[in-house]
Amino acid sequence: MLTYKELIELRKKLANGGISLEHAEELFWKDFKEDKRSWRTKDWKERRAKVIKDKCEICSSKETLTIQHLSHPIKYNEHKKVVTKEYTRSFIESNPTVDKDEFSLHIKKNYDYIPVPLCPNCESRYPNERSRKTPRYLCTVCLDEFDETIYKPVDNLLATFFENEEATEVRDKCFISKDQWRNKHHLPTTKYWFQREKAKTRYNEEIRKETLLLSLDDNIKYLSLEDTITACKRCAYSYDMHSMELCPQCKEYYKGIQYPSCIQCLPEEKRKAAFEKIDFNKEMDEMHKRLGID
Repeated sequence: MLTYKELIELRKKLANGGISLEHAEELFWKDFKEDKRSWRTKDWKERRAKVIKDKCEICSSKETLTIQHLSHPIKYNEHKKVVTKEYTRSFIESNPTVDKDEFSLHIKKNYDYIPVPLCPNCESRYPNERSRKTPRYLCTVCLDEFDETIYKPVDNLLATFFENEEATEVRDKCFISKDQWRNKHHLPTTKYWFQREKAKTRYNEEIRKETLLLSLDDNIKYLSLEDTITACKRCAYSYDMHSMELCPQCKEYYKGIQYPSCIQCLPEEKRKAAFEKIDFNKEMDEMHKRLGID
């Protein structure tokens, strides 16, 4: 398990080119693969002993004290999403157009096309489908009746897109990804993901390095114990599991960490309104359960 100082040294070497990205990634991920925990190390315990206080900073209890982090590292993949998005934006700005043939092949390879039904007479979109009357369809625009709709071929839709990316028909989510997610996209979205993949390929090493540096920063901050308080087991549990802390006014009830006080310490009118809202939400939850829509 890398210690606090070792992480700082690793970050410094990576930023200055003193270590290869591959080696830095290997060192960083080794501990995660081996399921090691920082708070089990000798380094953590020694630095914890220097910062922990003799009572809970929330409720003043002296029982079962622990170090409570007020912030936690962002997940590696979340950092990667942000970094990739920024590189994609930069890539699109410098490469605003895409190769038509390459993009068309990408669409046909990665998406199933579910075309929008059209009227064969006036090509209006989504003619009314009737369940009993014949012919089966009625166009609400030209009032023509027919049994079969027509569809715009994917090549025609792509041609429209390259002429006018703001055209109405290119905004239809008629492209279904062939992966396990089967997400629905319209052409502007598929273009973005196409450019995003090209950006990831071109800036692969830069994205990996920047993401790793951000993750190292997070882990260094976490291990530094700088953004922490001393808390008893009860307060630490409330903070971590329910985002709640002891009210600083009454020191009796817990409150959401985003609020200045608990409900009991609010002025009478606000307290009454808060309890009414809680009761209403409980009634709605019970009704949803009875109706089977919870």
